[in-house]
Amino acid sequence: MKKALILASTPSMIEQFNMNNIKILQDLGYIVEVAANFENGGTIDEKRLESFKEELKNDNINFINIPFSRSPFSRQNFKAYKETKKIMKENNYDLIHLHSPIGGVCGRLAARKQKAKVIYTAHGFHFYKGAPLLNWLIYYPIEKWLSKYTDVLITINQEDYKIAKEKFKAKDVKLVHGVGVETEKFNFEMSEEEKHNLRKNLGLKDEDFVLICIGELNKNKNQIMAIEAMKELVKEKKNIKLLLVGRGEKEEFYKLKISEYNLENNVKLLGYRRDIPQLLKISNCALALSIREGLGLNVLEAISSKIPIITTKNRGHKELIQDEILMIENNEKNELIKKIIYVMKNNILTEFINKNYENMEKFSIQNIQSVMKEIYERINI
Repeated sequence: MKKALILASTPSMIEQFNMNNIKILQDLGYIVEVAANFENGGTIDEKRLESFKEELKNDNINFINIPFSRSPFSRQNFKAYKETKKIMKENNYDLIHLHSPIGGVCGRLAARKQKAKVIYTAHGFHFYKGAPLLNWLIYYPIEKWLSKYTDVLITINQEDYKIAKEKFKAKDVKLVHGVGVETEKFNFEMSEEEKHNLRKNLGLKDEDFVLICIGELNKNKNQIMAIEAMKELVKEKKNIKLLLVGRGEKEEFYKLKISEYNLENNVKLLGYRRDIPQLLKISNCALALSIREGLGLNVLEAISSKIPIITTKNRGHKELIQDEILMIENNEKNELIKKIIYVMKNNILTEFINKNYENMEKFSIQNIQSVMKEIYERINI
């Protein structure tokens, strides 16, 4: 049987972006193994990591631990590279699919003398229009050099695709619109009683105006901008609430800021949740405030749920939003406050949905699965 390896620096990259890819490869007759730093866990807490492993256990997935560091400059990644090279040599894979910048670097270096076909998915290059010069000086030459060891380079937005197509040396460059969103999972009817009960369980009132911000709690996702905005908003809007959904390195820092600003009754850290569709349904407006974004699954989920979403202006968000009425510049707190008040005062839902929801088909999970199946089928012809 054919053998495939899916590799990323953290298990969350596999959990969030590769569950469907694993199924597709298995359906195509591959034995699939997954590699990441499972001991460290990355951004997956222990309970969630065990759940993830259990979900794949029934599919006879072999888990391989590689000690990647999240820091691109850590010497630990040299050890990870050597272990990756050893694993590839021992297992003689037919196909290797790489994710995350560190996984992409170590994986492609390790696979240079292997017979395997190599796919690398760039979930948003670190160099982009408006990126710091240092990002261009470091990451651009690395990605350009490694592209010659790449059979298929997958990009998830137009800006990255254009750079890769025109400047890089990969044998093939594809534009795939993310990992796909299950639109029907988010576009459903939730009764007023169900909404009331869920709000009550979260300590929310029916009359509260609820903002929701979903994503890993880190510097790039920029939830601090929402917390800073709430500090000002609650002075006049007592019934405004913010739900922060996710885990991450900034969690303790955000707890301290929420306490410092006396926002315990208005900002709720919900951690990792499995009821995202329901949380979106009880929310009045979503926020996506990333400094850098490859695409933005949280934006797709909000649009599929048919609620307004305020986003920062970056290449990934611009790929998804057809009307910039609710877009703001990065770190413009006052602009964010104005947009939130605008949504609170104006019924823009119908207008927003009409302009954005019709664009969802190409981002649907069915479309993405079809595209990925074709890539996997063709690469070994």
